[in-house]
Amino acid sequence: MFTAGELVVYGGEGVCRVEGVGPSRVPGAEKNRLYYTLSPFWRTGQVLTPVDTRVLMRPILTREEALELISQMGSIEPESPALSSPRAIKEHYQQIVISYDCRRTVGLIRGITAKRRRALEQGKKASQMDERYLKRAEDQLYGELAAALELDFKAVGDYIRRTHPMWPEM
Repeated sequence: MFTAGELVVYGGEGVCRVEGVGPSRVPGAEKNRLYYTLSPFWRTGQVLTPVDTRVLMRPILTREEALELISQMGSIEPESPALSSPRAIKEHYQQIVISYDCRRTVGLIRGITAKRRRALEQGKKASQMDERYLKRAEDQLYGELAAALELDFKAVGDYIRRTHPMWPEM
């Protein structure tokens, strides 16, 4: 169980601070059930979720894990779907995004940026779906790295490029 003050990754919210653990005061909520009160790190508001939720919830990367991930970015293979239909591509991207697996997210970012580069070289534009998932993946990854490294969210890209000048196209 997480305790107040801990930083966690929670479902579609990304990095959140656990503000408290206890019964809910929200009308209609089960009174004998424990809930986390979470504050998303990169937006305002609060989230109330049962302690026994099935939604993904894990501790954020440690500083050391974040630095190790950044050091390995150049060797992480780009992710690409096995099939080329729009539906298969979307499912592949979605599975990576909802997994909150940082290594796979790095691979997704690398895969989409390589795909974008190839399209531009052929005089085409990247698909809206690719751009949408690239933004989601970058926001998710940079949000967790920023929290783990105690950086401003907007500084993460530059921080990575100090180690990997060609990030994300390596």
